[in-house]
Amino acid sequence: MKVRFLLLVLVATFGLPIIAEGQNASYNFARGVNFSVFKTYEWVDIPGASVSDSFLDGKIKQAINAQLAARGFTKSNQGARLYVAYQVSFAQEKEIKQYMRGGAGGHGPGWEYFCSYGATYSGPGMSIENNATIPFGNLILDFYDSASKDLLWRGNVSKAFDAEHKKQVLDKAAAKLLKSFPPKTKY
Repeated sequence: MKVRFLLLVLVATFGLPIIAEGQNASYNFARGVNFSVFKTYEWVDIPGASVSDSFLDGKIKQAINAQLAARGFTKSNQGARLYVAYQVSFAQEKEIKQYMRGGAGGHGPGWEYFCSYGATYSGPGMSIENNATIPFGNLILDFYDSASKDLLWRGNVSKAFDAEHKKQVLDKAAAKLLKSFPPKTKY
């Protein structure tokens, strides 16, 4: 019973902050710009910032295109009022997995417990088996005035995609990133 209570305390202490941790989005924009005049956009590449993975490139653009279409923007290949470009950066996060097995706490032989909340507990019959590094990516999205080439809006979302480039992770990141786009400005 004591081990079960200790495990519950450890999960509450170390597990909940990791569960609550997710994608973080932030943005900034040029003040005094009337964003309501921009309704068309065109994708452009930033020299030296392109992604060599065409699969990931397509997924990122697809997720952003869907969010912009939902906000009334139209994609154009020529004559667009906004240029849209993105950059990615890759980082790594440590994940510690534990494999616990033993007869502690009245569970009897063969009792197993798997967790990944990052805490380490060493008790009777319990040990850490695996520890891994998980790659994830940050996405930076820029909107430029196509006439002046001035940067109008920049957003950044952390953990925008994972090693498998899962569509639902990218869709969630795009929604978070563009939640406040276009910005509401007063005139």
